[in-house]
Amino acid sequence: MSNESEQMGFFERYLSLWVALCIVGGILLGKFLGSSISVLSELNLATVNIPVAILVWLMIFPMMVQIDFSSIKDVGRNPRGLALTLVVNWLIKPFSMAFFAWIFFDKIYGAFLTPDLASEYIAGAILLGVAPCTAMVFVWSYLTKGDPEYTLVQVAINDLVLLVAFIPIVKFLLGVTSVVIPVDTLVSSVVIFVVIPLAAGFIVNKALIKTHGKDWFEQSFLPKLKPVSIIALLSTLILLFAFQGEKIIENPIHIVLIAIPLIIQTYFIFFAAWIVGRKMTLPHCILSPGSMIGASNFFELAVAVAIALFGLNSGAALVTVVGVLIEVPIMLSLVHLSNKWRY
Repeated sequence: MSNESEQMGFFERYLSLWVALCIVGGILLGKFLGSSISVLSELNLATVNIPVAILVWLMIFPMMVQIDFSSIKDVGRNPRGLALTLVVNWLIKPFSMAFFAWIFFDKIYGAFLTPDLASEYIAGAILLGVAPCTAMVFVWSYLTKGDPEYTLVQVAINDLVLLVAFIPIVKFLLGVTSVVIPVDTLVSSVVIFVVIPLAAGFIVNKALIKTHGKDWFEQSFLPKLKPVSIIALLSTLILLFAFQGEKIIENPIHIVLIAIPLIIQTYFIFFAAWIVGRKMTLPHCILSPGSMIGASNFFELAVAVAIALFGLNSGAALVTVVGVLIEVPIMLSLVHLSNKWRY
C-alpha cells in the first residue's frame, strides 16, 4: 500500500481536499459573480453547456487515447460484464430510484413538502435513474485502472439501449402519456462526449506510437496525462457549483433533503453491482467501470428532459441539478473504494 501511495501524483494524493475547496470556491464564485457566471452557463449546444463539455472532454481524452482498437473484438469473449451492467442499469436502477424517491419525498418528507412538490421531486429523481452515465464513466474507469476497451463497449451498448428504453421506462414510471425527449440533446451529448474524444484519441494514439514507440507512449506520455484529467475534473466541479451557487444558498434545506435519497441510490447501485460482480468473479478492470456506469448519471439528458416536461424552475429540474452537484464528490468516494478494494 505504501508503494502505491508513493506512486500517486500530488493531485491524487490530496484529491478529497481539492474537491472540498472546489465546492466551496464554486459556490462563492456563483454567489459573488452571478452575472458573469451566468454568461458561461448560457453557452449551450442542444442544452449541453459548452464550457463544461470542453472540461469533460479533457477528462475523457486520457482514457480514449489509450484504447487499443485491435483488442475491442476480444471483448465479446467475456459477456458477463456486459450482462451485469445491462441488468443493473435497466432492470434495477430506474425502479430502485423510483422506490427511494417515493419513500423519502412522499413518506418521510411528507410533513415538509406539498403533494405537488413531492411529485415533482419524485419525477426528477426518476429521470436521473433512467439515464445511466455516458461520459464521466470514462474518467472513473481511468482513475480505477479499468479496461479502456471494455469500458468503451459497456458505454456504447448502454447508449444503444438508452435510445430505445429511455422513453418507455420514463412513461411507465411517471405515468406520462406524451413524453417529449430532446433528441438533439441525446445525439449531441453522445457525439461531444464519446465520438469526438474517441476519434481524437485514436489519431493521437496511432501517431505517437508510430513516431516514438509503444514504450515511450505507455511509460512517458500516458503518466503525464493523468494530472490533466484531474485538473479538468476539479475545474468542472468549480464551474458546476458556480452555476448553481445562488440556488444552493437560497434553498439549503431542500438541497439537503433532495441529496439524501440520491446519495443512498448511488451507493446502493454501486454496491449491488459490485457484490454481484464479485460473485460472478469478474476481474476488477471490468467490474469497477461496470459498477460506475450504473452509479453515475447522464445528467445532461435528465436536466434537459426535466426542463422540457416540468419547466426550468420546477422541482423536477431542481432534483436533476442536485444530481449534478453531488455526482462528482460521491463518485470520487466510490473511486477511492474501488481502488482500495482492487484485487
